[in-house]
Amino acid sequence: MKPIGSPSADLVVVGLGPAGRSLVHRASNAGIDVLGVDPHPNRVWTPTYSAWADELPDWLPASVVATSTTHPAAWTTRRQSIGRTYCVLNTGALQQALEVKPSDIVAANASTIRENVVTLADGTIVRGRTVVDARGSVGIIGLAEQTAYGIVVDRAVGETLLEGEGAWFMDWRPDNGSDSADTPSFLYAVALDENRILLEETCLVGTPALDPAVLRDRLVERLRRRGFEPTGAEAVERVKFAVQPPPRDRADHGVRRFGARSPLMHPATGYSVAASLATTDAFLDAVTTGRSPVTPSIWAVQRLRNLGLRTALNLEARQIPHFFASFFALPVPLQTAYLSGRSDLRGTLSAMTRMFPTLPPSARLAIARTVVGR
Repeated sequence: MKPIGSPSADLVVVGLGPAGRSLVHRASNAGIDVLGVDPHPNRVWTPTYSAWADELPDWLPASVVATSTTHPAAWTTRRQSIGRTYCVLNTGALQQALEVKPSDIVAANASTIRENVVTLADGTIVRGRTVVDARGSVGIIGLAEQTAYGIVVDRAVGETLLEGEGAWFMDWRPDNGSDSADTPSFLYAVALDENRILLEETCLVGTPALDPAVLRDRLVERLRRRGFEPTGAEAVERVKFAVQPPPRDRADHGVRRFGARSPLMHPATGYSVAASLATTDAFLDAVTTGRSPVTPSIWAVQRLRNLGLRTALNLEARQIPHFFASFFALPVPLQTAYLSGRSDLRGTLSAMTRMFPTLPPSARLAIARTVVGR
Protein backbone atom coordinates (compact mmCIF):
# COMPACT_ATOMS: atom_id res chain seq x y z
CA MET A 1 0.00 0.00 0.00
CA LYS A 2 1.17 3.53 -0.65
CA PRO A 3 2.27 5.30 2.49
CA ILE A 4 0.00 7.98 3.82
CA GLY A 5 1.24 11.23 2.41
CA SER A 6 1.35 10.18 -1.25
CA PRO A 7 1.05 13.56 -2.92
CA SER A 8 -1.26 13.05 -5.88
CA ALA A 9 -2.69 10.95 -8.69
CA ASP A 10 -4.59 11.69 -11.87
CA LEU A 11 -7.58 9.87 -10.39
CA VAL A 12 -8.39 9.52 -6.69
CA VAL A 13 -11.26 7.18 -5.75
CA VAL A 14 -12.61 7.31 -2.20
CA GLY A 15 -14.34 4.09 -1.14
CA LEU A 16 -13.36 0.59 -2.28
CA GLY A 17 -16.60 -1.32 -2.31
CA PRO A 18 -17.58 -2.98 -5.62
CA ALA A 19 -18.09 0.34 -7.42
CA GLY A 20 -14.93 2.10 -6.25
CA ARG A 21 -12.80 -1.02 -6.54
CA SER A 22 -13.96 -1.57 -10.12
CA LEU A 23 -12.86 1.99 -10.97
CA VAL A 24 -9.40 1.53 -9.48
CA HIS A 25 -9.03 -1.92 -11.08
CA ARG A 26 -10.02 -0.81 -14.57
CA ALA A 27 -8.13 2.50 -14.34
CA SER A 28 -4.94 0.73 -13.31
CA ASN A 29 -5.33 -1.79 -16.14
CA ALA A 30 -5.73 1.12 -18.56
CA GLY A 31 -2.51 2.74 -17.37
CA ILE A 32 -4.22 5.60 -15.54
CA ASP A 33 -2.38 6.98 -12.49
CA VAL A 34 -4.90 6.10 -9.77
CA LEU A 35 -5.19 5.98 -5.99
CA GLY A 36 -7.94 4.29 -3.97
CA VAL A 37 -8.62 5.58 -0.46
CA ASP A 38 -10.40 3.37 2.06
CA PRO A 39 -9.91 2.74 5.80
CA HIS A 40 -10.27 -1.03 5.33
CA PRO A 41 -9.33 -1.75 1.71
CA ASN A 42 -8.90 -5.50 2.23
CA ARG A 43 -12.05 -6.20 4.20
CA VAL A 44 -13.87 -9.28 2.96
CA TRP A 45 -17.20 -8.54 1.28
CA THR A 46 -20.12 -10.47 2.74
CA PRO A 47 -23.36 -9.12 1.16
CA THR A 48 -25.25 -11.05 -1.49
CA TYR A 49 -24.96 -9.24 -4.83
CA SER A 50 -27.29 -10.10 -7.70
CA ALA A 51 -27.75 -8.88 -11.26
CA TRP A 52 -29.55 -9.46 -14.49
CA ALA A 53 -27.14 -11.45 -16.64
CA ASP A 54 -27.33 -9.00 -19.54
CA GLU A 55 -26.09 -6.18 -17.28
CA LEU A 56 -22.68 -7.74 -16.55
CA PRO A 57 -19.74 -6.39 -18.60
CA ASP A 58 -17.76 -8.70 -20.87
CA TRP A 59 -14.51 -8.05 -19.00
CA LEU A 60 -15.75 -9.85 -15.88
CA PRO A 61 -14.76 -13.55 -15.74
CA ALA A 62 -17.53 -16.14 -15.73
CA SER A 63 -16.40 -17.23 -12.25
CA VAL A 64 -18.13 -14.22 -10.67
CA VAL A 65 -21.54 -15.81 -11.36
CA ALA A 66 -22.47 -18.30 -8.63
CA THR A 67 -25.95 -19.25 -9.84
CA SER A 68 -28.31 -18.20 -12.60
CA THR A 69 -32.01 -18.64 -13.30
CA THR A 70 -33.35 -18.21 -16.81
CA HIS A 71 -36.93 -17.51 -15.73
CA PRO A 72 -37.18 -16.20 -12.16
CA ALA A 73 -40.72 -15.90 -10.83
CA ALA A 74 -42.73 -13.15 -9.21
CA TRP A 75 -45.93 -13.59 -7.24
CA THR A 76 -47.89 -10.37 -7.49
CA THR A 77 -51.65 -10.86 -7.77
CA ARG A 78 -50.72 -14.15 -9.46
CA ARG A 79 -47.68 -16.19 -10.39
CA GLN A 80 -45.70 -14.55 -13.20
CA SER A 81 -42.58 -15.74 -15.01
CA ILE A 82 -39.89 -13.17 -15.87
CA GLY A 83 -38.20 -13.92 -19.18
CA ARG A 84 -34.79 -12.57 -18.26
CA THR A 85 -31.85 -14.46 -16.77
CA TYR A 86 -31.09 -13.50 -13.19
CA CYS A 87 -27.75 -14.16 -11.48
CA VAL A 88 -26.44 -14.34 -7.95
CA LEU A 89 -22.80 -13.32 -7.86
CA ASN A 90 -19.99 -15.16 -6.11
CA THR A 91 -18.96 -12.31 -3.82
CA GLY A 92 -15.48 -13.67 -3.14
CA ALA A 93 -14.79 -14.29 -6.83
CA LEU A 94 -16.03 -10.78 -7.67
CA GLN A 95 -13.70 -9.22 -5.13
CA GLN A 96 -10.77 -11.24 -6.51
CA ALA A 97 -11.66 -10.32 -10.09
CA LEU A 98 -11.48 -6.63 -9.18
CA GLU A 99 -7.82 -6.96 -8.22
CA VAL A 100 -6.21 -3.77 -6.94
CA LYS A 101 -2.45 -3.40 -6.60
CA PRO A 102 -1.24 -2.54 -3.07
CA SER A 103 0.71 0.35 -4.58
CA ASP A 104 -2.59 1.90 -5.71
CA ILE A 105 -4.13 1.98 -2.22
CA VAL A 106 -4.04 4.42 0.68
CA ALA A 107 -5.45 2.72 3.78
CA ALA A 108 -7.00 5.69 5.56
CA ASN A 109 -10.27 7.38 6.32
CA ALA A 110 -11.21 10.44 4.28
CA SER A 111 -12.53 13.25 6.47
CA THR A 112 -13.34 15.73 3.69
CA ILE A 113 -13.61 15.39 -0.08
CA ARG A 114 -13.35 18.35 -2.43
CA GLU A 115 -13.02 18.77 -6.20
CA ASN A 116 -9.28 18.10 -6.36
CA VAL A 117 -8.36 17.41 -2.73
CA VAL A 118 -9.03 14.62 -0.24
CA THR A 119 -8.14 15.34 3.37
CA LEU A 120 -7.43 12.24 5.44
CA ALA A 121 -8.37 11.84 9.08
CA ASP A 122 -4.81 12.61 10.22
CA GLY A 123 -4.73 15.82 8.16
CA THR A 124 -2.75 14.42 5.25
CA ILE A 125 -3.70 15.88 1.88
CA VAL A 126 -4.08 13.68 -1.21
CA ARG A 127 -4.54 15.58 -4.47
CA GLY A 128 -6.20 14.34 -7.62
CA ARG A 129 -6.85 15.80 -11.02
CA THR A 130 -10.22 14.05 -10.67
CA VAL A 131 -11.70 12.98 -7.33
CA VAL A 132 -14.48 10.39 -7.20
CA ASP A 133 -16.67 9.74 -4.17
CA ALA A 134 -17.67 6.05 -4.20
CA ARG A 135 -18.46 5.62 -0.48
CA GLY A 136 -22.12 4.71 -0.82
CA SER A 137 -24.77 6.23 1.44
CA VAL A 138 -24.65 3.99 4.51
CA GLY A 139 -25.41 5.84 7.74
CA ILE A 140 -26.80 9.01 6.16
CA ILE A 141 -30.03 9.96 7.92
CA GLY A 142 -33.26 10.89 6.14
CA LEU A 143 -32.89 8.93 2.91
CA ALA A 144 -35.36 6.35 1.67
CA GLU A 145 -34.00 2.90 2.53
CA GLN A 146 -34.35 -0.77 1.71
CA THR A 147 -34.10 -3.31 4.53
CA ALA A 148 -34.19 -7.09 4.61
CA TYR A 149 -33.72 -10.02 6.96
CA GLY A 150 -32.79 -13.40 5.57
CA ILE A 151 -31.70 -16.87 6.55
CA VAL A 152 -29.63 -19.38 4.61
CA VAL A 153 -31.00 -22.92 4.43
CA ASP A 154 -29.90 -26.21 2.89
CA ARG A 155 -30.84 -26.68 -0.73
CA ALA A 156 -33.20 -29.57 0.06
CA VAL A 157 -35.26 -27.32 2.35
CA GLY A 158 -35.15 -24.33 0.03
CA GLU A 159 -36.19 -26.29 -3.06
CA THR A 160 -39.52 -27.08 -1.41
CA LEU A 161 -40.09 -23.42 -0.61
CA LEU A 162 -39.21 -22.41 -4.18
CA GLU A 163 -42.21 -24.49 -5.30
CA GLY A 164 -40.58 -25.55 -8.55
CA GLU A 165 -39.28 -22.10 -9.47
CA GLY A 166 -35.60 -21.32 -9.97
CA ALA A 167 -35.95 -18.20 -7.82
CA TRP A 168 -38.56 -15.90 -6.35
CA PHE A 169 -37.53 -12.42 -7.46
CA MET A 170 -40.36 -11.13 -5.30
CA ASP A 171 -43.28 -12.91 -3.66
CA TRP A 172 -45.98 -10.56 -2.35
CA ARG A 173 -48.39 -13.23 -1.06
CA PRO A 174 -50.00 -12.01 2.20
CA ASP A 175 -48.94 -14.89 4.43
CA ASN A 176 -46.29 -13.16 6.54
CA GLY A 177 -48.63 -12.16 9.36
CA SER A 178 -48.70 -8.45 8.55
CA ASP A 179 -51.86 -6.36 8.46
CA SER A 180 -53.11 -4.93 5.17
CA ALA A 181 -52.46 -1.42 6.49
CA ASP A 182 -48.83 -2.15 7.45
CA THR A 183 -45.80 -1.25 5.37
CA PRO A 184 -45.57 -4.21 2.97
CA SER A 185 -42.72 -6.66 2.48
CA PHE A 186 -42.06 -9.56 0.14
CA LEU A 187 -40.11 -12.81 0.06
CA TYR A 188 -36.93 -12.94 -2.01
CA ALA A 189 -35.60 -16.48 -2.49
CA VAL A 190 -32.53 -17.42 -4.54
CA ALA A 191 -29.89 -20.15 -4.67
CA LEU A 192 -26.52 -18.92 -3.44
CA ASP A 193 -24.70 -22.00 -4.74
CA GLU A 194 -25.43 -25.69 -5.30
CA ASN A 195 -25.89 -26.29 -1.56
CA ARG A 196 -27.55 -23.18 -0.10
CA ILE A 197 -30.64 -21.06 -0.65
CA LEU A 198 -31.28 -17.59 0.75
CA LEU A 199 -34.80 -16.82 2.04
CA GLU A 200 -35.15 -13.10 2.70
CA GLU A 201 -38.05 -10.91 3.80
CA THR A 202 -37.57 -7.54 2.13
CA CYS A 203 -39.00 -4.06 2.57
CA LEU A 204 -38.56 -2.59 -0.89
CA VAL A 205 -38.44 1.02 0.26
CA GLY A 206 -39.49 3.15 3.22
CA THR A 207 -38.80 6.40 5.05
CA PRO A 208 -37.95 4.82 7.35
CA ALA A 209 -37.93 1.26 6.07
CA LEU A 210 -39.06 -1.62 8.28
CA ASP A 211 -36.83 -2.63 11.15
CA PRO A 212 -35.00 -5.94 10.56
CA ALA A 213 -36.64 -7.35 13.71
CA VAL A 214 -40.07 -6.84 12.13
CA LEU A 215 -38.88 -8.49 8.94
CA ARG A 216 -37.45 -11.41 10.93
CA ASP A 217 -40.81 -12.04 12.56
CA ARG A 218 -42.60 -11.80 9.22
CA LEU A 219 -40.15 -14.21 7.59
CA VAL A 220 -40.55 -16.77 10.37
CA GLU A 221 -44.33 -16.52 10.16
CA ARG A 222 -44.32 -16.84 6.36
CA LEU A 223 -42.08 -19.90 6.45
CA ARG A 224 -44.14 -21.55 9.20
CA ARG A 225 -47.28 -21.15 7.13
CA ARG A 226 -45.46 -22.83 4.26
CA GLY A 227 -44.42 -25.79 6.36
CA PHE A 228 -40.90 -24.87 7.46
CA GLU A 229 -39.96 -24.07 11.05
CA PRO A 230 -36.61 -22.22 11.29
CA THR A 231 -34.36 -23.57 14.02
CA GLY A 232 -32.70 -20.27 14.86
CA ALA A 233 -29.29 -21.75 14.03
CA GLU A 234 -29.39 -20.73 10.36
CA ALA A 235 -26.86 -18.22 9.02
CA VAL A 236 -28.43 -14.74 8.91
CA GLU A 237 -28.17 -11.90 6.43
CA ARG A 238 -29.27 -8.38 7.40
CA VAL A 239 -29.65 -5.67 4.77
CA LYS A 240 -29.99 -1.92 5.24
CA PHE A 241 -29.01 0.69 2.67
CA ALA A 242 -30.26 3.92 1.12
CA VAL A 243 -31.87 3.70 -2.31
CA GLN A 244 -31.17 7.33 -3.14
CA PRO A 245 -27.96 9.35 -3.04
CA PRO A 246 -27.47 12.08 -0.44
CA PRO A 247 -28.13 15.63 -1.65
CA ARG A 248 -25.19 17.64 -2.84
CA ASP A 249 -23.95 20.83 -1.21
CA ARG A 250 -21.55 23.56 -2.28
CA ALA A 251 -18.61 21.85 -0.63
CA ASP A 252 -18.61 18.83 -2.95
CA HIS A 253 -19.12 20.79 -6.16
CA GLY A 254 -16.91 19.21 -8.80
CA VAL A 255 -16.52 15.90 -6.97
CA ARG A 256 -17.64 13.03 -9.21
CA ARG A 257 -19.87 10.40 -7.66
CA PHE A 258 -19.98 6.74 -8.58
CA GLY A 259 -21.86 3.64 -7.42
CA ALA A 260 -24.60 3.76 -4.80
CA ARG A 261 -23.79 7.38 -4.00
CA SER A 262 -24.72 8.38 -7.55
CA PRO A 263 -27.61 7.98 -10.01
CA LEU A 264 -26.33 4.45 -10.65
CA MET A 265 -28.46 3.41 -7.68
CA HIS A 266 -31.89 2.50 -9.06
CA PRO A 267 -34.21 4.21 -6.55
CA ALA A 268 -37.17 1.93 -7.25
CA THR A 269 -35.26 -1.35 -6.81
CA GLY A 270 -32.12 -0.69 -4.77
CA TYR A 271 -29.83 -2.22 -7.41
CA SER A 272 -26.51 -0.51 -8.18
CA VAL A 273 -23.65 -3.03 -8.29
CA ALA A 274 -24.25 -4.36 -11.82
CA ALA A 275 -24.90 -0.84 -13.15
CA SER A 276 -21.62 0.32 -11.62
CA LEU A 277 -19.67 -2.56 -13.15
CA ALA A 278 -21.33 -2.07 -16.53
CA THR A 279 -20.56 1.65 -16.69
CA THR A 280 -17.05 1.67 -15.18
CA ASP A 281 -15.21 2.00 -18.49
CA ALA A 282 -17.56 4.66 -19.85
CA PHE A 283 -17.27 6.63 -16.60
CA LEU A 284 -13.47 6.48 -16.72
CA ASP A 285 -13.47 7.58 -20.35
CA ALA A 286 -15.69 10.54 -19.51
CA VAL A 287 -13.79 11.83 -16.50
CA THR A 288 -10.34 11.34 -18.02
CA THR A 289 -11.35 13.33 -21.11
CA GLY A 290 -13.03 16.09 -19.11
CA ARG A 291 -16.60 15.23 -20.04
CA SER A 292 -19.51 14.82 -17.66
CA PRO A 293 -20.48 11.15 -17.16
CA VAL A 294 -24.12 12.27 -16.77
CA THR A 295 -25.65 13.00 -20.17
CA PRO A 296 -29.03 14.75 -20.63
CA SER A 297 -30.73 11.42 -21.32
CA ILE A 298 -29.25 9.87 -18.15
CA TRP A 299 -30.43 12.88 -16.17
CA ALA A 300 -33.95 12.62 -17.63
CA VAL A 301 -34.18 8.87 -16.94
CA GLN A 302 -33.08 9.44 -13.37
CA ARG A 303 -35.84 12.01 -12.92
CA LEU A 304 -38.35 9.42 -14.08
CA ARG A 305 -36.87 6.79 -11.78
CA ASN A 306 -37.15 9.21 -8.86
CA LEU A 307 -40.81 9.59 -9.76
CA GLY A 308 -41.02 5.79 -9.53
CA LEU A 309 -39.51 5.97 -6.05
CA ARG A 310 -42.06 8.54 -4.91
CA THR A 311 -44.80 6.38 -6.40
CA ALA A 312 -43.61 3.34 -4.44
CA LEU A 313 -43.61 5.38 -1.23
CA ASN A 314 -47.13 6.71 -1.87
CA LEU A 315 -48.90 3.51 -2.90
CA GLU A 316 -50.99 1.75 -0.28
CA ALA A 317 -49.91 -1.76 0.68
CA ARG A 318 -52.85 -3.34 -1.15
CA GLN A 319 -51.88 -1.54 -4.37
CA ILE A 320 -48.28 -2.77 -4.49
CA PRO A 321 -49.00 -6.30 -5.87
CA HIS A 322 -51.18 -4.78 -8.61
CA PHE A 323 -48.39 -2.36 -9.51
CA PHE A 324 -45.87 -5.16 -9.98
CA ALA A 325 -48.40 -7.37 -11.74
CA SER A 326 -48.70 -4.62 -14.37
CA PHE A 327 -44.94 -4.20 -14.55
CA PHE A 328 -44.15 -7.88 -15.07
CA ALA A 329 -46.89 -8.11 -17.71
CA LEU A 330 -44.89 -5.67 -19.85
CA PRO A 331 -42.80 -7.04 -22.72
CA VAL A 332 -39.33 -7.98 -21.45
CA PRO A 333 -37.60 -5.22 -23.49
CA LEU A 334 -39.67 -2.60 -21.65
CA GLN A 335 -38.96 -4.22 -18.28
CA THR A 336 -35.28 -4.13 -19.20
CA ALA A 337 -35.47 -0.50 -20.27
CA TYR A 338 -36.94 0.57 -16.94
CA LEU A 339 -34.72 -1.59 -14.74
CA SER A 340 -31.43 -1.31 -16.63
CA GLY A 341 -31.68 1.26 -19.42
CA ARG A 342 -29.85 4.04 -17.65
CA SER A 343 -29.97 6.33 -20.68
CA ASP A 344 -32.97 4.78 -22.44
CA LEU A 345 -35.42 7.63 -22.08
CA ARG A 346 -37.83 6.35 -24.73
CA GLY A 347 -37.92 2.84 -23.25
CA THR A 348 -38.38 4.12 -19.70
CA LEU A 349 -41.24 6.40 -20.73
CA SER A 350 -42.84 3.61 -22.75
CA ALA A 351 -42.71 1.24 -19.77
CA MET A 352 -44.33 3.78 -17.47
CA THR A 353 -47.03 4.86 -19.91
CA ARG A 354 -47.87 1.27 -20.88
CA MET A 355 -48.31 0.32 -17.22
CA PHE A 356 -50.54 3.18 -16.16
CA PRO A 357 -53.84 2.22 -17.85
CA THR A 358 -53.51 -1.40 -16.68
CA LEU A 359 -53.48 -0.44 -12.98
CA PRO A 360 -56.55 -0.36 -10.72
CA PRO A 361 -58.21 3.08 -10.46
CA SER A 362 -56.99 3.61 -6.89
CA ALA A 363 -53.37 3.03 -7.95
CA ARG A 364 -53.76 5.34 -10.96
CA LEU A 365 -55.10 8.05 -8.66
CA ALA A 366 -52.17 7.61 -6.26
CA ILE A 367 -49.71 7.89 -9.16
CA ALA A 368 -51.48 10.96 -10.53
CA ARG A 369 -51.22 12.63 -7.12
CA THR A 370 -47.52 11.76 -7.01
CA VAL A 371 -46.93 13.29 -10.44
CA VAL A 372 -48.55 16.58 -9.48
CA GLY A 373 -46.74 16.60 -6.16
CA ARG A 374 -49.68 16.08 -3.80
